[in-house]
Amino acid sequence: MRVIPPFKLIPEPLDREAKDLPPYKWAGDNIGKRHRLGGSPDFIQAADIPTCSCKKVMTFYAQLDSINDEFDLADCGMIFVFVCFDCFETKAVLQSC
Repeated sequence: MRVIPPFKLIPEPLDREAKDLPPYKWAGDNIGKRHRLGGSPDFIQAADIPTCSCKKVMTFYAQLDSINDEFDLADCGMIFVFVCFDCFETKAVLQSC
């Protein structure tokens, strides 16, 4: 399995509506800031690395955090994205607290 070097992803609002979104009201300070490209996934629950249809363990590509109370992913959850660099199949895993 290949490992992509880690990059911190910092979301930047692209319009007024995004800039005006309120932050989380009750979540911890790190919630909404756990976006990442590459490295190792920060699984919330048990590790869940999928295999692709060509039967290979997929490479972790990115994780996307919840945004705020309005756009929360299942109780401050995250989406984990995986890719197979042989057949280019992708899969996503959603985990929550």
